[in-house]
Amino acid sequence: MPNIVDVTYGQTGASKSTNEYGMRDMQARAFEARDAQYLLLKAPPASGKSRALMFLGLDKLVNQGLKKVIVAVPERSIGSSFAPTDLKTYGFFADWSPKDEFNLCTPGSDSSQSKVQAFHEFLESDESILICTHATLRFACEGLEEAKFNDVLLAIDEFHHVSADVNNILGDKLRGIMQKSSAHIIAMTGSYFRGDGVPVLPAEEEAKFTKVTYNYYEQLNGYEYLKSLGIGYHFYQGRYTTAILDVLDTDKKTILHIPNVNSGESTKDKHNEVGFILDAIGKVIKQDSSTGVIHVKRHTDGKVLLVADLVEDNPKERDKIQSYLRTIKSVDDMDIIIALGMAKEGFDWPYCEHALTVGYRGSLTEIVQIIGRATRDSNNKTHAQFTNLIAQPDAEDDLVKYSVNNMLKAITASLLMEQVMAPNWKFKTKLSDDDEAKPGEIKIRGLKEPSTNRVKDIIETDLIDLKATILQDDQMVKAIPGNVDPEVINQVMIPKIIRVKYPDLSDEEIEEIRQHVVVDSVVKNGEIKEEGDKRFIRMAGKFVELDDIHIDLIDQVNPFQKAFEVMSKSVTKQVLKVIQETIEATRIKMDFEEAKILWPKIIEFKKTFGKEPNLNANDPLERRMAECIIYLKEEKRKQMANG
Repeated sequence: MPNIVDVTYGQTGASKSTNEYGMRDMQARAFEARDAQYLLLKAPPASGKSRALMFLGLDKLVNQGLKKVIVAVPERSIGSSFAPTDLKTYGFFADWSPKDEFNLCTPGSDSSQSKVQAFHEFLESDESILICTHATLRFACEGLEEAKFNDVLLAIDEFHHVSADVNNILGDKLRGIMQKSSAHIIAMTGSYFRGDGVPVLPAEEEAKFTKVTYNYYEQLNGYEYLKSLGIGYHFYQGRYTTAILDVLDTDKKTILHIPNVNSGESTKDKHNEVGFILDAIGKVIKQDSSTGVIHVKRHTDGKVLLVADLVEDNPKERDKIQSYLRTIKSVDDMDIIIALGMAKEGFDWPYCEHALTVGYRGSLTEIVQIIGRATRDSNNKTHAQFTNLIAQPDAEDDLVKYSVNNMLKAITASLLMEQVMAPNWKFKTKLSDDDEAKPGEIKIRGLKEPSTNRVKDIIETDLIDLKATILQDDQMVKAIPGNVDPEVINQVMIPKIIRVKYPDLSDEEIEEIRQHVVVDSVVKNGEIKEEGDKRFIRMAGKFVELDDIHIDLIDQVNPFQKAFEVMSKSVTKQVLKVIQETIEATRIKMDFEEAKILWPKIIEFKKTFGKEPNLNANDPLERRMAECIIYLKEEKRKQMANG
C-alpha cells in the first residue's frame, strides 16, 4: 500500500550544529527564555531537551539567585539522561554535576520511605541538584509545605505524563507550588498533544508559562542524513501473525510493536506472538546468556540476525537486554527489537529505520514517540518509515463497527502526524496584487488576521493540539471520508469544536482561528510545486496559483480527504462498501447550519441535472443533499403545525 504521508527534508545540518556555548539550535532558543519564572518547552524526542534543562538550571543557580534544582522524570531509566555532564569544555560557564546520593532514580520503590526521606534531606542540605521520578516527587510533596519550594527550580520532564496520573495528584501539587511559593518551573514535553488526557493545568495557570516550541519539521529538516519520512498502512484479515512478513523487511533495522493484550488485534498470548514472529523470520540458534540477545538464522539466505525481546516478563532477563540496548555502539549490534510498550521512550537506537506497529494506538503522544524512534539521524539511513498494520473490516464479523472505527481513527492519526512533521508556513492577508510573500510565508486574500493576543497565542502554540481535538471528534471522523460537503466541515463543524474547546472566545475570534486551522490543514495536506517564479498548490484535484488564492476557495476543500483517497485505492470495493455502510449507520444529524450551506448547492444541482438529488445515489454528497431536502420539508411541516 502506498504511504498516506510522505515528507522530504532539506538535510541542512542546522539542528545538530552548536554555538559558542555548546548549545544546539533548540537549546539556544530555550536559553533565550532563561529569565522566565514558568517555562513550557515543547520539542521532539532527541532534540536535546535534557541538556537544554542543564543550561537553564545552571543559569538559575549561578546567575538568578536560586538555591536548588529538582528534576522529575516519568521513569527511573530516563534519570540517566541527567547524569554528570561536561559543559565547560564546549564553552558553557559551568558543568552539570549532580551527586550520586541525590540521584533517586535507583532500584527500589519510588514511594519508599528512604527516597522520600532523601528528598526532604536534600531540601534542608547545601546540595543544589536532585533527580527523582514523578512518583517520588508526588509522595515527597505529601505533608510538605509549599514554601519549602521557595528559590527552587522544579523541572518536570515528559510533562504530558503528569496529566495521566491518578486523579492528577501531581497537577494539584504543581498548582499549589505555583500559588504558594516563589518556585520557578520548567515543564518539558516531546508531545504536541494535550488531548490524550485531562489537561495538566487549567488554562489560567498555563497562561502564566512562557512557551518555547521547537517543531518536528525544524528538527528533521536540520539533520545531516535523514532525507524523507513515510507513514503508511497495511491491512490484514484473520490473525496479524500471518501477515507480518508482508510488511517486515528484515534487511531494515526495525522496532516491531505487537498489540496491547487488551486490544482486538491481540491473540491474547504475547509470548506466543513473539515466538511466531521469530519462527516466521528464521530459526532460533541461541540466546546469549549474558546479554539476552536472540540469534536467528534467516530462512531466505541463512544470515544471522540479532533480535531483542522486550516483551519478556522476567525482570532479570528484561534488565539484561535493556542494559545491552543502552550500550549499543554500532549498527551491527542489533537488527530487530520486538516490544509491547517499553520501546516508546527512554532509550535510544538511532540506527532504527522502520517502526512497525500492529493495531491502532489510541494515544497520539504514543504514536509520536513511536515514530520518534525511527527518525533519529544516523549515517546508515536516509529514509525513516512508520507502518501501522491494521485489521481490515469484515462484513461478517461482529466487530465490524470496532474495526471500521479503528481504521478511520488510525488514518486521522496519520493526518495529524503529517501536520506535525510537514513544513510550517506563516499565513498573512494579501492586501493587493503588489503585496508579495516573504520566504516561509503564504499570502491569502480575505484571510482574517488575529485581532487579539489570545488568538495569536492559540495560532502560534496550540494549533496542533486544536487539530488533534478536531480530528478525534466522533462526528468529524465520520465526515472526513467525503460524505459531508467540505464547506459544512469547514464552516459549521470545525467552529463548533473550537467553541467547545475555547468557550471564552468571541465569534470574531473563533472565525479567525477557524480560518487559520483550515488554511494550515489544506496547505500541509496539499502538494506545492514551483515553476519558474510561480508557486502552485494542488487542492481538490487541481493546481491553483498560490499567490492568487482566496479563503473562499480554501473553504471549498476537504482538508483531510487525500488520506481516504489513498486508502480507498488500497482496499477492495467490498471493504470500502462496509466502511461506507458503517459510517452511514451512525450518520451525522442534519441541522439548520448545514442546510443553509447545502441549499444553494441543491438549486445548482437541479439546474445542472434537471432533477432532485437522489437518496439512493452512489455519490455520498448527493445523498446528503437529498437528506437536506427531507430535513427542510420536515422543518417546514413542524412550523406549519405550530403556526
